[in-house]
Amino acid sequence: MFFHQDEAVQYPCTPVHETMLTESEIEDLFSLINHSTDPASPGSGSQGSNRVVYSPEERKLRRMQSNRESARRSRYRKKQHIENLTSQLNRLRIQNRLLKNQLASTMHQNLLLSLHNDHLKSESVALMATLSDLCGILGTMLSH
Repeated sequence: MFFHQDEAVQYPCTPVHETMLTESEIEDLFSLINHSTDPASPGSGSQGSNRVVYSPEERKLRRMQSNRESARRSRYRKKQHIENLTSQLNRLRIQNRLLKNQLASTMHQNLLLSLHNDHLKSESVALMATLSDLCGILGTMLSH
């Protein structure tokens, strides 16, 4: 199911750096993958092991380097997150300003229509009164 050492695929290009892994971390990962599929790995019951043994000082230095890289990636992700939030904040502020302008325009239109409606209502009342007077005059003329 896994590739053996002689079946490993060689890539002509360098690994993508978007993973934020150092070259040594990538090599360590590949070596772990190769060792886990190696029939001579410690998990397979064989006593032979190609695994590199590091001194406590080397492990400490590797761990420190790994922690530095992890902290650097964390700072980068935090910076990206803050930039995304800032961008979103600016977009929302612009959208809010546009909506406020639209609301002000709509309220102004509402006021104008309300004034026009009031004018039409008073004109309607005046016309109804005139019509009523004319009906009264017509009724008097026809009854004579």
